[in-house]
Amino acid sequence: MKQIVIISGKGGTGKTVIAGAFAALARDKVMADCDVDAADLHLLLDPEIKELHVFRSGVTAFTHKERCEDCGVCKTVCRFEAVREDFTIDPISCEGCGFCSFACPQKAIEMKANTSGKWFISETRFGPLVHAKLDIAEENSGKLVSLVRQKAKEIAEEKNYRWVIIDGSPGIGCPVIASITGVDCAVIVTEPTLSGLHDAERVIDVTKYFNVPAKVIINKYDLNCDMTEKIEHWFKDKNTQILGKIVFDKAVVESVVEGKTIIEYSDNQVTKTLRNIWELLQEELEKEQINLKE
Repeated sequence: MKQIVIISGKGGTGKTVIAGAFAALARDKVMADCDVDAADLHLLLDPEIKELHVFRSGVTAFTHKERCEDCGVCKTVCRFEAVREDFTIDPISCEGCGFCSFACPQKAIEMKANTSGKWFISETRFGPLVHAKLDIAEENSGKLVSLVRQKAKEIAEEKNYRWVIIDGSPGIGCPVIASITGVDCAVIVTEPTLSGLHDAERVIDVTKYFNVPAKVIINKYDLNCDMTEKIEHWFKDKNTQILGKIVFDKAVVESVVEGKTIIEYSDNQVTKTLRNIWELLQEELEKEQINLKE
């Protein structure tokens, strides 16, 4: 089983479109949408939810007023000003440190687990999809990403699937680190802009730090050929393979509007390039596996 994550240094590069294309092209796979803050792979795959689970992470203080004697110790020790005048707790201000619950002489403050989101196991026309939705303003998205990845891996092992295709988060933060750790290959999607190059530089540094093999796709490359050339030279200097370059095509936008992958929607230059990229990626991963065995 091979785990492939599609990531990008910034949003809007076409990461999910490419993840959806890989889902359409690959056989024997399970998909995982690890962009839990703004999940959108389901928009292309139209999943039917089979299992729904609550995600709990972190704690918030809660005052049992029947035991509280209004001594004010909790208000004195709280550094986040989360204790109201009536000695109840403001859940928005509470950081969950638990100091008030330890300090309360009447043991009137309880630390309760937060409901931070939901995660799902669904069925799609391409196979199983594990995805999640983090609630508004909730933290610990990295933990939810790790949970989604673990469940996808378990399904792949149980059904003897060959691939786990992961739609990762943009950027270089905690969700990205949780998305890439331990995968067989990170496919970085960039675009021919100055910000695209800058953010690709940052994300390639993250993959190198965690010793994750990385390869690159340049999306919409023909919008700025000079910048595309700079990006190619930069990655060549970093000994990072470019799997392919994809032209800009309005059909990609149209396919998203229709709720389909570009592979299903059209047979054009974009789909031909994506098929070549997928074939090349499989070949490269097989070569690397052979080299490791030798």
